[in-house]
Amino acid sequence: MARNGFKWIDSDMHLAEPGDLWDAYIDPKYRDSYRQWTKTDASFNSLLESPGDPSTATAVAGSPARGAPVLGGADSGGQPHAFGAGELKQQRYGAYIPYLTEDGARILPEGQLRAMDTEGIDVAVLFPTVGGRGWREAPNEVSLALCRAYNQWLHDFCQHDPGRLKVNALVPLGDVDAAMAELNRAVTKLGAVGVSPGSSRRDVRLDDPRFEPFWAEAERLNVAVTFHGSAQLHLQQRYPDHPLFNHATGRGIEHPLAFMELLGGGVFERHPNLRCVFLEAGCSWIIYWLFRLEEEWERYRVTMPNVRENVKLEPIEYWRRQCWSGVEVDEWPLRAVIDLLGDDNLVLSSDFPHFDSAFPEAFEHFMAIPGVSDDSRRKVLWTNCARLYGITG
Repeated sequence: MARNGFKWIDSDMHLAEPGDLWDAYIDPKYRDSYRQWTKTDASFNSLLESPGDPSTATAVAGSPARGAPVLGGADSGGQPHAFGAGELKQQRYGAYIPYLTEDGARILPEGQLRAMDTEGIDVAVLFPTVGGRGWREAPNEVSLALCRAYNQWLHDFCQHDPGRLKVNALVPLGDVDAAMAELNRAVTKLGAVGVSPGSSRRDVRLDDPRFEPFWAEAERLNVAVTFHGSAQLHLQQRYPDHPLFNHATGRGIEHPLAFMELLGGGVFERHPNLRCVFLEAGCSWIIYWLFRLEEEWERYRVTMPNVRENVKLEPIEYWRRQCWSGVEVDEWPLRAVIDLLGDDNLVLSSDFPHFDSAFPEAFEHFMAIPGVSDDSRRKVLWTNCARLYGITG
C-alpha cells in the first residue's frame, strides 16, 4: 500500500470483539462461569461502554459491576466510572461507525482491513479490547482457559488475511508449565508474532526463577514478548475516583518496572536473543529511566555480586540489543529520544479503535512531529517493527 511512500506495520492495533467471543471457544467446563471475570455478554459494546472489570468491581467502591450508561461518566450513585471514559468514547464513536457491524458493536475482519486502508496501515499486530478482560485477575486455570479461547478466536479472525492481520497471543504466567504449552501452541499452531504475559505483578517479579523456563522458551521460539498493560489494581486502589490518574499511570508506571525487573534480575543477560516491546506508554520515559538505572548500577555493582552477575553491560546496551518501545503519534519529545538513544528501537501504534486514538489521522499526526528525518520515520513505521515481530514483505 505505502502512504506517501511510507509503509506502516502497526505495532499495536486493537479490536472490537463480541462480548461473548468465549462462548464458542472456551473449554465447556468454564462456559457458564467465565462472565464473572469478563463482565461482558453478547450485548456488550466496548466502543461505548466501560466495563467494571474484576479488578475494578472488587477493589473500587462505587464501581459498576458490568458497565454503565456512557453519558455523564458516573453510575447511579454519582461515582465516576473506574475507567472514566464514557463521554470520551461517545465523542469518538462516530469515527468508527463505517467499520462496524450493523449492531454498531463489533468490527469484523473486513471492517478491520477497511480501517487499515483508510489509515494507510499495511500490516497490523492485533491486541484485544474485550478479549483482555479478566485474565489477569482470574484463578490460574480460568485465566488460561480465557486466553486459550481468545487466542484461537484471534487466529480465526486473522485467517481472513493472514498477510496483513497478525496474532499477538495472551499467555498468563500463573502456571508456568501451562504458560509454556500455550506459548508453544500460539507460535507454532496459531502463527503468533507476539505474546503478552502481562506486566509486573505485586506478588512476584518477572525475574522470579519460576519464570526462567518461559523466557528461555520465548527466546528459543524467536517470538516477541509484548508488554501492554492497562489500569493496574494497586493504582485503581490508590486513585479510585480519578480516571485521569488511572489512565496516565496504568502503563507509564508498570512498563519501567517490568524493564527494571528483566534487566536487574538478569533475564536480558541470560537470554540475549529475547526481544521485548513496551507498548502504549510512549517512548519518552526511556531517557530518564535508563539514566536512573545506570546511576544505580554504577553504585551497586561495586558492592553487590548479584548486580555484577546479572547486569554485565550498561543498561542502555541491553535496551539497544533487545528492547523496543511504542511511540505515540503525537509524542513531541520523539526527536530528543532519537538524538539520545537512536532510532532503531521505536515502533508506531494507531491504537485504533480506542477513544484516545487519532484515527483516521494517526499517520498525519506522526508525520507532523517536528525534527524527525524521513529515514527515522521509515524505521519507526516499518523497519523496526518488522525486525521486532519477524515480519517480512
